[in-house]
Amino acid sequence: MSLIAKDERHQAQINAGTLGRNKGHKFENLLSCAINNYSFEEIVPQRNVFHLFCGNPAHLLLQYIANDINETIVSAKAWWLGALATSGVGDKLLDENGNPITKSKSDILIELVLKSNVKKLVGISVKTCDKKTPTNDQMYFTTARAFCNLLETNGIHVSDEAIKGLSQFCGDIGYRPKDILDESLLKLRISDPNRFYWEELSLTAQNDWKTIITNHQDAITRLLFQKAYRNDPYAPDYLIHQTVKYENFDCCKVALFSMDEVISYSKQYSGYVLSTYKIKKGTYKHDNAIHSAPRFGYIQFQRGGQKQHPTQLQFNLKAGYFNHLPIAAD
Repeated sequence: MSLIAKDERHQAQINAGTLGRNKGHKFENLLSCAINNYSFEEIVPQRNVFHLFCGNPAHLLLQYIANDINETIVSAKAWWLGALATSGVGDKLLDENGNPITKSKSDILIELVLKSNVKKLVGISVKTCDKKTPTNDQMYFTTARAFCNLLETNGIHVSDEAIKGLSQFCGDIGYRPKDILDESLLKLRISDPNRFYWEELSLTAQNDWKTIITNHQDAITRLLFQKAYRNDPYAPDYLIHQTVKYENFDCCKVALFSMDEVISYSKQYSGYVLSTYKIKKGTYKHDNAIHSAPRFGYIQFQRGGQKQHPTQLQFNLKAGYFNHLPIAAD
């Protein structure tokens, strides 16, 4: 359903979001078509040494997969799934039960035919950047409750205090300062009355989240990369990231990883940490307090704050994360 703009500024925000999604979907579609139109010679496995490349993304992706599985690829067929959930366009594909796929965390699904005559399906997560320098790409957009449910469903316990704290952080109705604080305290508040900041959560909630993320960092990172939709039949196996804007599709800069690789590198980059920041723009730019936000590995998360989705929980990849790889990966 299309969002209804509240004012001109809100309409501009909606337009910017739509434009960004469409540019990302355009790259997914181009990549899918390039795979299907690939002039095939056998792609013989080589040793994967690097993760940053410049060239035709279709060739680079297929070569990377061949290297990773150590198999010769003799043909490939791709389906574009990335825009099904957001724009309702893409390739029509049925799951194993004959039901149409309407959304998937894999933006592209590729059926490979290997030299051994074995067919192999691989899912591809596609990230894009249309700027001259890398940006922090969104990887997951949800609610506090839905994220906690995702963890619980996958065997990661979330305490009641942690759930409450994340609801306060996101500004869910009933958990906002203006819902909880008495009028005298609310009048003294300089910060946003619609949400609590991380440092304002109870110490129990903060410590619970630190423990949850520290003890399950790899599992949570994997969920954010590979799980978004219930009963999604095709979790992505690989990540291809268009790192900056390109002028020629055949000279495109990309980063390539298997999911196991990027999850491992993220953990090696850092564990759970708190990053500090100040409010520099918007309605509450007069708030001069130093606020905290959690980070773990390449992942940062924050309250969405947009007019259309103010209480959503937004997970982003650190801008230029692909430039922060372990020495052994080079």
